[in-house]
Amino acid sequence: MSRIRQKNQGLIIDVASEQFATHGYAATKMADIAKAADIPKPNVFYYFSSKDKLYYAVLQTVTQPLLEASRPIEELDDPVEALTQYIEAKLRISRDHPHASKVFANEVMSGAKVLPEDIGQELFKQSQMILDKFATWSEEGLMDKVPAHHLMFTIWAATQTYADFSWQICNVMQKDTLDNDDYQQAAEFITQLVIKGCGVTGKA
Repeated sequence: MSRIRQKNQGLIIDVASEQFATHGYAATKMADIAKAADIPKPNVFYYFSSKDKLYYAVLQTVTQPLLEASRPIEELDDPVEALTQYIEAKLRISRDHPHASKVFANEVMSGAKVLPEDIGQELFKQSQMILDKFATWSEEGLMDKVPAHHLMFTIWAATQTYADFSWQICNVMQKDTLDNDDYQQAAEFITQLVIKGCGVTGKA
């Protein structure tokens, strides 16, 4: 892919993310995206032939990192290290893809009516892998016997809230935006909350 094509596609996806996050899928028009990006409407269609394809591309900017975020849980046997890396990765997604994260959250809250089937299937497989690993750690005595589903949901909620409810968080903290130190502090706190609250121990 040429640099110009990559740059233009990136611009369109970034602008579309903000438009979809603000107005929703149904209310967002390709013409609105073109106007916000300050490029001709035909150029948007040149790179993305339909709103569906552009929406899919926006979702991929967050769902691919979400799928990759769980790699430490899949690959590492030490639950302390795996959970630490997983929570850090989840928070990076909220920091680096705030608008796309909101698009994904809005899609889920509306019943995932437009979510492509393949993305839904991959996310389901990921969830099952995480639950299986939690069960393995519990069986090995590396984690208390906690309700695995609710632990997973709690981690999702605690990390994704920094994107989905960014205005509220910034308002309470009296900041225009959160900085890297805020995200690092959040990662350390959430990790300790999970590790201590669930009796997680590392492998010797």
